Amino acid sequence: MKRFFKPVEKEGSSKKPSLSQPEKEEDVSLSNENKGEPSKFMTWNANSFLLRVKNNWPEFTKLVTSFDPDVIAIQEVRMPAAGLKGAPKNPGELKDDANSSREEKQILMRALSSPPFANYRVWWSLADSKYAGTALIVKKCFQPKKIFFNLDRIASKHEPDGRVILAEFDTFRLLNTYAPNNGWKEEENSFPRRRKWDKRILEFVLQSSDKPLIWCGDLNVSHEEIDVSHPEFYSAAKQNGYVPPNKEDCGQPGFTLAERRRFGTILKEGKLIDAYRFLHKEKDMERGFSWSGNPIGKYRGKRMRIDYFIVSEQLKDRITACEMHGQGIELEGFYGSDHCPVTLELSQACPSSKQDEVSM
Repeated sequence: MKRFFKPVEKEGSSKKPSLSQPEKEEDVSLSNENKGEPSKFMTWNANSFLLRVKNNWPEFTKLVTSFDPDVIAIQEVRMPAAGLKGAPKNPGELKDDANSSREEKQILMRALSSPPFANYRVWWSLADSKYAGTALIVKKCFQPKKIFFNLDRIASKHEPDGRVILAEFDTFRLLNTYAPNNGWKEEENSFPRRRKWDKRILEFVLQSSDKPLIWCGDLNVSHEEIDVSHPEFYSAAKQNGYVPPNKEDCGQPGFTLAERRRFGTILKEGKLIDAYRFLHKEKDMERGFSWSGNPIGKYRGKRMRIDYFIVSEQLKDRITACEMHGQGIELEGFYGSDHCPVTLELSQACPSSKQDEVSM
């Protein structure tokens, strides 16, 4: 989610490591011998993956070691894509054409080549600058058949700002997205951009009904009033006193009526289930939100649930757990980000149901 305050974090220092992983092609077809299908997932808007590696890596590593996810979806990587200034960029590779970018890449790759991450493979979809971007980190024993970086499933094409990574597994698809913030005004990069995004997401889920879907990431919307700590505050929120002409566009980005209704349409028409809300029916003021505002100022204590695991109805009965790992207004369990990790666990599918899921 777009921040409402500027984080004050020191870049820190780190030993210069050596690169340990070869760069990956954007669209892959893998033939590794897998041991079934992934069943444990984690999603996290890291709000700068590099800063998390520098400043919060031991704590996050402990969480990953403890939960042992098969798949980790990251949003807001905020690392620039490879390519010289003024030249076409390669969104699937980290920039390393200058001393500073080379050092930053080495820091990231060293972290991802150390336990427990050495057991995973990573894919990137990056913006041209230190903005947005996503990563998908998958255990080597659960490698997907194909990876795409756009909603159209076109090889080698990346969405603007690296907002999509789509993994095709045998019995399901996993979609990692960083949804654009709605903004506050009827401007090109605000309301129209988000409307277009929601329309494309709806089209994608309707065209992907041949296989169950797990959709995760920072979706930048709080669906119901139960999904925000202070509904009245968010409904009345304004920027510099501006009030949009359409009442449905008024309020906090992520909590406008227009966004919430479009999200509801995606869930209903796509036959999708909000995994967390499926298990947690009541409002939880301590652990029920994934994003928290600045601990100082008017957003202190104001929180939203905008990070999700959305699954196809076919997978509903396999949901065993979906949890948020942050709590409280002091951002415990957020690991330096303004978002906390969210996890999903599915029970293993029996052989007969796997075939049923694929044929639906």
